[in-house]
Amino acid sequence: MQTHLPSITMQTSDNNKHMASTLSLLTLLLFTVISSVKSCPPSDRAALLAFKAALTEPNLGLFNSWSGFDCCRNWHGVSCNPTTWRVTDINLRGDSEDPIFQNKSGDMTGNISPEICKLDELTTLVIADWKSISGEIPSCITSLSSLRILDLTGNKISGDIPGNIGKLQHLTVLNLGDNAISGEIPMSIVRISGLMHLDLSNNQIIGELPSDFGKLRKLSRALLSRNQLVGTIPDSVLKMNRLADLDLSMNRITGSIPVRLGKMRVLSTLKLDGNSMTGQIPSTLLSNTGMGILNLSRNGFEGTIPDVFGSKSYFMVLDLSFNKLTGRVPNSLAKAKFMGHLDISNNHLCGNIPIGSPFDHLDAASFSNNDCLCGNPLKTC
Repeated sequence: MQTHLPSITMQTSDNNKHMASTLSLLTLLLFTVISSVKSCPPSDRAALLAFKAALTEPNLGLFNSWSGFDCCRNWHGVSCNPTTWRVTDINLRGDSEDPIFQNKSGDMTGNISPEICKLDELTTLVIADWKSISGEIPSCITSLSSLRILDLTGNKISGDIPGNIGKLQHLTVLNLGDNAISGEIPMSIVRISGLMHLDLSNNQIIGELPSDFGKLRKLSRALLSRNQLVGTIPDSVLKMNRLADLDLSMNRITGSIPVRLGKMRVLSTLKLDGNSMTGQIPSTLLSNTGMGILNLSRNGFEGTIPDVFGSKSYFMVLDLSFNKLTGRVPNSLAKAKFMGHLDISNNHLCGNIPIGSPFDHLDAASFSNNDCLCGNPLKTC
């Protein structure tokens, strides 16, 4: 029996080596599978490279990192879902504080390739402040149903806003300001029920605000200045109880200010300057203690300035200049808790300028070119 033991030992040793070899092979295969899963799909990588091919960025070398097979690792501005490894974020901003911008300026040309729409799990698309990216917004962008942030501000993008933009049901931020976008605001935009921030300023947008603009109940900022918008402020706006900032300045808006606009509890910034609005200034706007910036200059407002200021009035900016206002400067202005910048110049006001702390730091330009105003800082009465 003892003569058989060496052969048994040798056989056991061979089995152990075989098992060890098999385990090593399985481990290698498992590692290969895990490694292949934890990288972006080839389709996402191809879409990114097609997107990159339509752009030129010579100064910063942002796209130098877009190499290799895994676009989820160390590709500048690209982020992925840590579970599915699908591309979810593209964040390329031309005025970034990223160290790569140190002592350099970013300038990118080209256009946004429709290939971007193949990244169908994209939640954030930021291609902003490059100054020279042109072309149109790809219409297929409305197929990106998971998109939450779309920021293309600060470029030279032209054409219309896609008509079915309302399909982006999860969008919370839509920034298209400072471009060359034309056409009207699509009616479908009011279907984006979760939209919180809208910036379409400094474009060439025409037409009226959608009559049911107020359906955007979660909107807190509506920045629509420096376009060619016409018509009146829709009554539906009065239902936007989260609206804090409404900027319609430098358009062609007509009509009067809805009285109830001054009763909106959250509204703290209202800019209607540079339009063709008429009528009287609602007293509710000036007595609203939450209002901090109010600019109604360069319109055709008439009547007197409501005498409704009080100890809780806190205006960082109150600009009523270049209108057709008459009467006196309200005495209650002297009761205001704070008046940072006041401009009532270029109207038809008359009488004594009240005495009080808000007027101590104001210069003559704040009161100039009226009919017969007098007192400090103008000539004595």
